Amino acid sequence: MSQTPSNDDELAGTEQPFVQHLVELRDRLVKALIAVGVVAALLFFFPGPGALYDLLAAPLVAHLPKGATLIATSVISPFMVPLKILLMAAFLLALPFVLWQVWAFVAPGLYAHEKKLVLPLVISSTVLFFVGVCFCYFFVFGQVFSFIQSFAPKSITAAPDIEAYLGFVLTMFLAFGLSFEVPIVVIVLARMGIVSIAKLREFRGYFIVLAFVIAAVVTPPDVVSQLALAVPMCLLYELGIWAAQIFIQHTQAPQEADSAASSS
Repeated sequence: MSQTPSNDDELAGTEQPFVQHLVELRDRLVKALIAVGVVAALLFFFPGPGALYDLLAAPLVAHLPKGATLIATSVISPFMVPLKILLMAAFLLALPFVLWQVWAFVAPGLYAHEKKLVLPLVISSTVLFFVGVCFCYFFVFGQVFSFIQSFAPKSITAAPDIEAYLGFVLTMFLAFGLSFEVPIVVIVLARMGIVSIAKLREFRGYFIVLAFVIAAVVTPPDVVSQLALAVPMCLLYELGIWAAQIFIQHTQAPQEADSAASSS
């Protein structure tokens, strides 16, 4: 007579050998790399590495003096820099599929209430990272480059190096992309019980100071970029506190929900 798994253990009968986990992990990694490679191949033929760099450099070029261009101080820079941008763009475009492979690997080992916790966080963190990058490209770059050029003496002709510009762009993208993850960090800390909602509210004043310190460290030394990073971080902190309260209510384990109901 067969026995069915009890409700106390949703994962009963789903255990896999360690070697089988490694094989599945390898397959997921291969699929993710293939996805990045396919996207890179498509981008190589259209619009092409050069066009991608022109798109990335457009906010700076628009604010350079008439006739000024970016320069390459290394022999291989005109080849390597566009190639790096191609790979970066391919990874970003394939990121949803890569994260889906990660989710497909870990999901079978999660309880139902844990799936309710992890999947929304994976999706929302990806969306917030892209929003941060887009905010940096479409708004911050234009304001920063305009502000910097307004201080440049007339006797200086700006000719930025393409490798230096790429490093600047990547730093700014990473800074804004990660800064827009503030709500996710707040939600995770509150959901895991590390910090209570009340403590997060009390920490609000300290976080505002911390946001401006971070902005001063990771952005160029101009007021525009620092405000453009610090102000959204403060607003996203408030959004995280609000979202954490809702998230906690809808991702409780059955035992937690029962205990909360009995105590109320």
